[in-house]
Amino acid sequence: MRPIMRLLPAAVAALRLTAAQPGFSAPSEPEQTGLPADPDWTIFVEPELGTRIDVPRAVFSVDDGPSFRGAGQQFSTADGRAVLSIYSQSNERGDTPASYRRKNFRGSRAAVDYDRVTRDFFALAGTSDGIIYYSRCNFSRRDGGTIHCFDLKYPQREKRAWDAIVTRMSLSLKGP
Repeated sequence: MRPIMRLLPAAVAALRLTAAQPGFSAPSEPEQTGLPADPDWTIFVEPELGTRIDVPRAVFSVDDGPSFRGAGQQFSTADGRAVLSIYSQSNERGDTPASYRRKNFRGSRAAVDYDRVTRDFFALAGTSDGIIYYSRCNFSRRDGGTIHCFDLKYPQREKRAWDAIVTRMSLSLKGP
């Protein structure tokens, strides 16, 4: 596993703020998650810089306003147990996925369960206090060097129920 980045704790801290809501709890069995069998997928497009991603609107039904980073939007489940932030940012410094990750994600190696970097993207996931935090950023060369990202947090006990959602969102993330 590669060294851990600075941005994971920032993303974890930002997403953790939403986990401290009254009544926040996770079912112990994936079948009891309340996730719909057909989550009504739609394509979300961030209008300023063009990030596109498949989003299960039946799951993320609450619009929580602007994302905490870049230009974008934040959504949550009706009960607040999962939060999704979709955003774009200009890559004015010309960072690669590896250099951006190195500059912005710091944390303990123990906090990261998944860490992948290629020349076009990075994705990482970590678990803290029963919550899974997943971040992916794609780096586009053709649209002026924009970074297209999403951050997601959801209960660890619901991991199996969320796996297909995370996979589809991750694979659909792209620029204009």
